[in-house]
Amino acid sequence: MRRTERLFQIIQILRANRSPVTGRSLADELEISLRTLYRDMAELIAQRVPVTGEAGTGYVLDQGYDMPPLMLTADELEAAALGAAMVANQADPSLARAARDLVSKLSEAVPKELRPIILDAGSRPIPTGPKSPEHFDGAALRRAIRDRHKLHITYRAQNDDESNRTIWPLLIAYLGSVRYIVAWCETRQDYRHFRTDRVRTLAVLGDKYPGRRAVLIKGWEERMRHRDND
Repeated sequence: MRRTERLFQIIQILRANRSPVTGRSLADELEISLRTLYRDMAELIAQRVPVTGEAGTGYVLDQGYDMPPLMLTADELEAAALGAAMVANQADPSLARAARDLVSKLSEAVPKELRPIILDAGSRPIPTGPKSPEHFDGAALRRAIRDRHKLHITYRAQNDDESNRTIWPLLIAYLGSVRYIVAWCETRQDYRHFRTDRVRTLAVLGDKYPGRRAVLIKGWEERMRHRDND
């Protein structure tokens, strides 16, 4: 375990305990010597992490301490890099650009010794096929989801029949190289899945749909569970 990861783990252990944690307990959990643990505690204090206590009595972390958001472990960084790579491969162009920008910002923000984990990641997705083309602005769809705006879409079914729908967009689901808009359809009065490459036109309406998005998503999840059990 790198020292950066170990310091992070010490903070996590102390955050999880209200009472003092002895140096011996910390050393045993991290599988390091007491001497190394004392050096690590001195480093945390030098970095102005609000740890109180001393050898023999135990250590306590100030409950008001907020850990810097980019104090990440190697596994967390690799997970972030893998997730960003998957988004870059599968998402719409604007979100793919955001994923690549995220990787660039992470590589600049993390300590130098952790940069290879991001820039030369040991995990990466393998594309299963070409991206399906879309005829609308993916950023507009995502904003509508976040803001709970209704959408008017023209949708071409698998048999080439076209229909006009007013939908309440809840989320974008990814299945391989295909994306779906999960939504409540006013026409069908039910949940429906719309392949994004079959949406011919998409317009964001001015009015918002009623109810909480989280409640609607929960209803969709329950419907999917019932369908799977049928």
